[in-house]
This record gives sequence, structure tokens and C-alpha cells, in this order.
Amino acid sequence: MMGTQSAPAQLFYDFDLEHHVPDNHMLREIDRFLDVDGMRQKLRPF
Repeated sequence: MMGTQSAPAQLFYDFDLEHHVPDNHMLREIDRFLDVDGMRQKLRPF
């Protein structure tokens, strides 16, 4: 039987976005306004 696994954020690359985007950067605020749940569901098989 297969289950689900969670992969670490840095599984395939050494670049960590969390370390490069300041806490007060505008991009961190976008999450409040952008709903990507539909996109995540469509991309789930990939």
C-alpha cells in the first residue's frame, strides 16, 4: 500500500527562498489575496 510522503523544501536545490526574501517584502503579503487552491488541485498529479 502506498501512503503520502512530505519532502523537505530543499530536496532538489540548494536555493532557499525563505532565506532570500525579507520578512517585510511585498511578495509575502500576496498570499492573503491570492487563492491558489484550484491550481494546486490541478497540478497535484504532477
